[in-house]
Parts: sequence; structure tokens; C-alpha cells
Amino acid sequence: MATVTDVKIEASWKAVLEEEFQQPYFLSIKEYILKEKSLGKTIFPPGSQIFNAFDTTPFKDVKIVILGQDPYHRKGQAHGLSFSVPHGIAIPASLRNIYKELSVDIEGFVPPRHGNLEPWAKQGVFMLNAMLTVEQGNAGSHRKIGWQKFTDAVIRKLSDEREGVIFMLWGNFAKAKRVLIDKNKHHILEAVHPSPLAGNAFLGNKHFSTANRILQEQGKTPIDWRL
Repeated sequence: MATVTDVKIEASWKAVLEEEFQQPYFLSIKEYILKEKSLGKTIFPPGSQIFNAFDTTPFKDVKIVILGQDPYHRKGQAHGLSFSVPHGIAIPASLRNIYKELSVDIEGFVPPRHGNLEPWAKQGVFMLNAMLTVEQGNAGSHRKIGWQKFTDAVIRKLSDEREGVIFMLWGNFAKAKRVLIDKNKHHILEAVHPSPLAGNAFLGNKHFSTANRILQEQGKTPIDWRL
């Protein structure tokens, strides 16, 4: 049986999720990934970055949740934050559309030449993917290994034990997670997915300025979305 001490993750999240780390399904996830690696498969993100969203945004500091579906599956892209890529990696199309929306929604926002969103995470934007790993070149390959059970539990913990969190749910997959959130305690902002496949339907949602207004109404520091 896995124990909480087996998981390298920021201390507040470790305490909140202790029961999940001790569940048989979580041990199965770990065993599956180790087996895939033993077969020569490359898994993203690197092991040290699987819990990057948790390590960068402690439980008590979460102000906003941006929910993604699957880590990027090409080499060098995934680093444990939804929609984000490390410096030096080409900006993905969905993130380019996010930047377009920010350009019209947030005064002073200038699209950067990189896609690293870590400055948001350090301010309380929890960028969670529903699946925390993926096989190289095989999108959605880890959608059935147990990660969704874990990340659903993460969303429930935020809903149950925090108040006033803003959940940005983009696309039908993310919107389906609304059932895990107590809408009487939290704020849910919904839009189509920023993928170019949705055309320009993502543009104009004003989620970023809306979130900052809500934070200010709560007496919290708004997010500086500039990168």
C-alpha cells in the first residue's frame, strides 16, 4: 500500500490529500507509469513535474482554478501546469487564443513570446490538468488509469474546504466538472475551449477581468496577468 510519504508534493496538499494517496487506485497509477517506462515508453511531464501545479500553488493560496484536460504530449511541452509550456517551447495554439483574449480583456497585457504561466501559479492560479501524465505522442493515453478519480477528489477538496474560489471551466470536458463544485460557495465561469477548433468562440468571455473583480470584492489581491 502506498503511503503519503511516498508522494513528493507540497506539504499543504499532502495533508489535504493524504487519504487519496493511500487508496489502492493511486498505487495502481504509480505502478502503471513505472511499467510503461520499463517498456521504453516516454511519459510526460518528467516525474519531478507531475505535481508542479500543486507545488507552485499551495492549497490555502488557491484563488482561481484553470482546468485543463490532458498534458501536452510532445517533447518538452508539458511541465505540470495546464495550458503552460516552459520557456523556449513554441506557444501552443490554445494558449495563443488565451493571450488574444487577455489582450482585449486586461489593460496593459502584451502577449509574451513565451508560454510559461508560472507567474500566474505563484499568485494563486491553480492550473490543474484532469490527467497528470501522458505518453509521448499519444494524446489522452492516460485518461483511464485513475488520474480523473484523483483530480476529481482535488476539485471536491477545494470545493468543500475553501470558499470563494473561482473555477474557469473551458470546453465541455471542463464544464462537466461543475457537478463537483458547490456553486453556493464558489464562482464558476464557463466558456468554450480556447482551441482554434472552436473558432473565435472563446474570445470575448472576459473571464480574466471578471475574476479580478470578484477577487477585489472578496478583499483579495487581484491577479497580475501580465507575463
